[in-house]
Parts: sequence; C-alpha cells; structure tokens
Amino acid sequence: MVNSTMLRATETAEIISKHLPQIKTKSTDLLREGAPIPPEPPVGHWRPEVHFHRDGSRIEAAFRHFFHRADCKQTEDSYEILVCHANVIRYFVCRALQFPPEAWLRISLHHASITWIAIRPNGRVSIYTLGDCGHMPPNKLSYR
Repeated sequence: MVNSTMLRATETAEIISKHLPQIKTKSTDLLREGAPIPPEPPVGHWRPEVHFHRDGSRIEAAFRHFFHRADCKQTEDSYEILVCHANVIRYFVCRALQFPPEAWLRISLHHASITWIAIRPNGRVSIYTLGDCGHMPPNKLSYR
C-alpha cells in the first residue's frame, strides 16, 4: 500500500492497515492532492492555473510510476493499494482508460471511496468500481 503524505490520506492508510496488517505501507509525495491539468470544459469558479504547472507533472509522474502492465513473467495477480485524493484518482482513471485527461473534473468521487482499476498483461484496462462508497453509512458520505 502506498499513500499520499498528506494528513487525510495518511490517516486513511492507518485505518486500512489495521484491517490488512500483513500489507507493507509506504508514503510518497507523488500522490499528494493537486490540480493535474486544466479541465475541459473550463470551470469558471475554480482557476488554479499556477497549480497546474506545479502539480501536473508530479501527478503524471505518479501515473507513469504506478500504472503499467505486469511483467510478462508474472504468473499470479498482484494488487497495489493507493491511498490518495479525488483529483489524482480522477486523472488516473482518465489516463488509464485512455480518455481525454482534461475530462477528469467531470467525475465526482466521495471521500474514502474505492476505485478498482485492473490492468491485464495484454494491456487491456478495466474499471471494476469507481467511487464505491457502500462501505460507509449514508450520513458519513462527503465529497467537498
């Protein structure tokens, strides 16, 4: 499991670790929240242009680091748990599915939701779940 170094992701990773104690954890700044790329269509009330230059290359580097085909010699499934933030996840989903990455802000995710992306050895990518929050009671759901 790899988590963002931001407090809310670190706290979430600690909660997950209590239920998966056999999983090793590490933190990385690559997964910190940020503004990955100017959204399309533009959002009039939200303009973090300066952040796109600072955050965009870092978030793209995180995608390239974590999303790839398994080694052709791998014989069993492997799983990576990334604990990060909605903007980062939305961007990863668009990139993984080869959708225009500028569409990232069209996706809405609840806090602490689960997104499961599968990458097969032949490169085929599937989303098993996007923003699943069925593990939380409705009165605990938030997204802002």
